[in-house]
Amino acid sequence: MIFDHLSNISLYKNLSPDIYAGLEFLHQLSPDIAPGTYQITSRVKAIVSEYKTKVKNEVGFEAHRKNIDIQYLLKGEERIACYPIEKLTESTPYSEEKDAAYYNEDGVKAQEMIIGNGYFAIFFPQDGHMPQLCVDEPQMVKKVVVKVAVG
Repeated sequence: MIFDHLSNISLYKNLSPDIYAGLEFLHQLSPDIAPGTYQITSRVKAIVSEYKTKVKNEVGFEAHRKNIDIQYLLKGEERIACYPIEKLTESTPYSEEKDAAYYNEDGVKAQEMIIGNGYFAIFFPQDGHMPQLCVDEPQMVKKVVVKVAVG
């Protein structure tokens, strides 16, 4: 998991060309972009959505096998919990179609971060993450999730 500010994207240039392409896309993005899916490269796409954050995410933690997630908010703030999947209990088996498995935390104290105001998070396949949580009160947000193909 990586948590950083978009002003630092030059630090990630040598991490992965695909991750860097996703970060560059976010850096130049207008908050007025319409919800939808945008192909950035053959291995990188962005999904823009709007929704209201929640006090509790009923599905729990999620993790992906085929994609790395870069999560970034264009409007509002969101709290995301994160914990290694090896320490979580699988509650819904992996779905190839959704590229996701879901997990319960079974009493662990997850790490939390707040994205928005220029901050982003990158979640790798081993990172269980629970997005869409409110910071104080539920609020409408506009979010971009960049999907970067693994391998």
